[in-house]
Amino acid sequence: MSFRLANRAGQAVLLDGQDYWALGADPMDALTRPQELHDRWASRNAPDGQVTLAELGPPVPAPMQVFGYGLNYMDHIEELDREDPLGSAASEAPVVFTKFPTCLAGPAAPVQLVGDYCDYECELVVVIGVETSNVDEGQAWDRVAGLMIGQDISDRALQTAASPPQFNLGKSRASFGPTGPALVTPDLVDNPDDLAISCRINGELRQNSRTSLLMRPVAEMVSYLSLILTLHPGDIIFTGTPGGVGHAQGLYLKPGDVITSEIEGLGALENVCI
Repeated sequence: MSFRLANRAGQAVLLDGQDYWALGADPMDALTRPQELHDRWASRNAPDGQVTLAELGPPVPAPMQVFGYGLNYMDHIEELDREDPLGSAASEAPVVFTKFPTCLAGPAAPVQLVGDYCDYECELVVVIGVETSNVDEGQAWDRVAGLMIGQDISDRALQTAASPPQFNLGKSRASFGPTGPALVTPDLVDNPDDLAISCRINGELRQNSRTSLLMRPVAEMVSYLSLILTLHPGDIIFTGTPGGVGHAQGLYLKPGDVITSEIEGLGALENVCI
């Protein structure tokens, strides 16, 4: 299956650069009909128009479940002076939290800062395509509808306000989940397990890595979650962030900052902090 699915004014569109093709459907409904999306992508001709990044909403606006993997790049663990969550036991459970779906925002939506300790985390985001439970790693990629760029914006003060720390609320404030610009099927990128990922703040490169350095790769993440609960079409997994976050450097987001998040083959997000 091949397509790039986006959300223009609440309606599903196919997106190729700035060109779009209207589908006349809700994005969540369109996601459940991948064969139709593939056929329309393969047969597209003159576009219906062009769209700017600011006109796009989150490609998957209303998932049932949104998961986040923490401490999934070694350089991020090291910069936070944290213990390797894999430890010496290969069976040790990963760090998984939730971002509530109401935090999701479009690829150019403003990020609404709260307090002085908000942080950026550029991440590869995986979208589930079919109902999935008890899937092994060898079949996990077959359950993936597509990939997106995500920003796991974090209120570090709220995240660490309790002891032990709790992540869910600190990562779920309004606008704390920019995603997009489109949901891209894995076959449209060179290697879905090895993509360049970067984040710039006001043009300054802060994060620069590759998704091949994920300690728990996509197939393992999908399989692990599916052994615990049922994954539904449209469910989202934020896969973790590489080193270079603001918290580790004392460089928190400020009003006026521009967050540029890029992943090879998926495009870019550009979010202004307010």
